[in-house]
Amino acid sequence: MNKFDVADLLKRRLKKDGKLVGVAAGNGMTAKYAEEGGADFILALSSGRFRQMGVSSLTGFLPYANSNEIVMEFASKELIPRINDIPICFGLCATDPTIQLDNYIEFIKSRGFAGINNFPSVGLFDGIFGESLEEQGISYALEVEAIRIASEKELFTVAFVFNEEQAVSMINAGADVICVHLGLTQGGTLGAKNILSLQSAKKLAVKIFDRCDELNTNIIKMVYGGPVNKPVDVQFMYDGTNIMGYIGGSVFERIATEQMLIEITKSFKQTNDFHYDELIRKVMNGIGNHEDYIDFIKKYISLNYMNEITLNEIVEILNLSRSYVSTLFKKEVGISFTQYLIEYRLNRALEIIELENLPLNRVAEMTGYQDYSQFSKIFKKYKGISPKEMLDKKRNDN
Repeated sequence: MNKFDVADLLKRRLKKDGKLVGVAAGNGMTAKYAEEGGADFILALSSGRFRQMGVSSLTGFLPYANSNEIVMEFASKELIPRINDIPICFGLCATDPTIQLDNYIEFIKSRGFAGINNFPSVGLFDGIFGESLEEQGISYALEVEAIRIASEKELFTVAFVFNEEQAVSMINAGADVICVHLGLTQGGTLGAKNILSLQSAKKLAVKIFDRCDELNTNIIKMVYGGPVNKPVDVQFMYDGTNIMGYIGGSVFERIATEQMLIEITKSFKQTNDFHYDELIRKVMNGIGNHEDYIDFIKKYISLNYMNEITLNEIVEILNLSRSYVSTLFKKEVGISFTQYLIEYRLNRALEIIELENLPLNRVAEMTGYQDYSQFSKIFKKYKGISPKEMLDKKRNDN
């Protein structure tokens, strides 16, 4: 797949979906499921590999390992063999003093990569340190040269830029995508704190892309990092602009993983109930009494509320009739099985909203509602307030 094939593919996808999504991956699992989720291309970046170690993306900018060797190692083994339908771009550290750019880019092409991206980029360094790097020849100009060489070799090129001047240089070098790098991604446990606000990030991106359009109106324009880490943030960047897509790294494989692992681990901690194990044995052996059956149903709901639950599956486990269990449950508990399940789920949703900082659609999914509108409607019916109003109240109280 050469740069022209990739460009045609992305233009078709852009016409179909309206926007593009690129995913910066550090392992095969991230890339595989990003492709299944609809990602339009993959960036293989060394910082992604460091994220898999549980450390900050910043580690990719420090001398702990050779960036190009890391990318070549994991991407050749984990990405190239598994990703078939979308392009993979090699995150090339163009300032690496141990390589000859032309030869190494030819090597990248020979290994099956569809393109390159200038990462890690010295464009993230400013002040005295940034000036010192430039003086020593460790410069952004080498990244521009890498994009030029790759373009001439018909590799697809995704250029990270940090200002208008760099954008102009990359367009002149033949870059296919100009991606405004907005800084280190905010959010999650490892996110950097000092970043651009969404508003200033949008102003910067618009300013740079206006300059790009003066040179090439067909250039693909995307944004990466900074304060943009949720779908609503991306939509804010899109509104009223000609931005065509978003590239994410930490958003897809660090922040999401942190949140999911925390919740999953907590849920497993909560299942360590030896009384429940004893209860299961009694029920399975057919020696349970009325109280045991009710306790079993309550425990079953407490451990499976996030999944689809029906009374039919429970009566099958208990080997009892549906009418008997339904009547028994309402007699002993005072409300129907369905109402108990709804109230349990909604009370759990309240706990999550109070204790966690998660999107409401995620809260709905975690409490057994795949359809957010249904969740919101039931929540308001039983609690007298919508989930959004509850979340706004929490924020105001804080």
